Amino acid sequence: MKKFILGVALLVTLAISFTGCRGEEIRVFNWGNYMDESIFAEFRAQTGIRVRYSNFGSNEEMHTRVTGGGGAFDLIFPSDYMIERMIREELLLPINFDNIPNIRYIDERFFYLPFDPENRYSVPYKWGTLGILYNAVMVREIAGDIVVDSWDILWDERFAGNIFMYDSMRDSFTPPLKRLGYSLNTTDIDELTAARDMLIQQRPLVRAFLGDLVKDSMIGNEAALALVFSGCARFSMGHNSDLNYVVPREGSNIWFDSMVIPRGARNQAGAEAFINFLSSPEIALRNTLYTGFTTTNWATLEMLPDEIRNDPAFWPSDEVIGISEAFIHLGEFTAVWDRAWVEVLATR
Repeated sequence: MKKFILGVALLVTLAISFTGCRGEEIRVFNWGNYMDESIFAEFRAQTGIRVRYSNFGSNEEMHTRVTGGGGAFDLIFPSDYMIERMIREELLLPINFDNIPNIRYIDERFFYLPFDPENRYSVPYKWGTLGILYNAVMVREIAGDIVVDSWDILWDERFAGNIFMYDSMRDSFTPPLKRLGYSLNTTDIDELTAARDMLIQQRPLVRAFLGDLVKDSMIGNEAALALVFSGCARFSMGHNSDLNYVVPREGSNIWFDSMVIPRGARNQAGAEAFINFLSSPEIALRNTLYTGFTTTNWATLEMLPDEIRNDPAFWPSDEVIGISEAFIHLGEFTAVWDRAWVEVLATR
């Protein structure tokens, strides 16, 4: 039955009526290198809708653009805690799931999660972990036979100038908080201050805080260690055989990115058409192979070769999931985090 369903999936997409959308456009705001842009022409051929595409580097940057008049968008791709925040701030539109029949291919485990408990505002896109991407050859040259399995290595002075951190507040606070045994969602001022001080202590060792550029930098052997998302790690590992990825034993972040429609959208029907298009198994497969990030589409997962499905950087083990923690929205305490992050970045 599943094979039959897969065979007609694209036909279902083609058969949907997009009355009122033909000849129009949608404005899509997404993470960098998070979609195979060659699919836009195919979507336009099927629907008549042109995709205007732009990128952001962090959830906070995206939120600022959406709320600050820096751009009006029809479809955006935030992470879990930011979706929760935007729901509370009434920044998102409920999705008309009647326009998304391909929702049937999304694994049920990714619905009704705490950030969207009624499953009204989001459609799952990708998920994964945060960990350390390391160059095994460079690590061995610098520190001998050291085992990379703890956040401690990001504070090892032998790696001064050989560490990339991620240019994102919540992600960069993950290593010190987990190293200290605290929750990634702490609202305890003393715990946050301790994590801030640990990041300030680390600053002389850090070569740079990078976003999407970290992938190419690690491929090019520019540093031995990097804080990265699992999909970024898998992409880089595919281009440099010296690279490996690990989720440290202290635990980390498990994240979920979803497709949502902001309240300022001008073409909700077009956005829903694109969500449906992206949720078809064939298109989700192309995006998965292009990005390296883990799919939420059960039908696409069945289409992937075993070497990808069995790669822990692509599909984390139950043990890794068990020691990982999802971000939640911190409410008014977010301002305290913001100040702590500014203080970290201001350190030289």
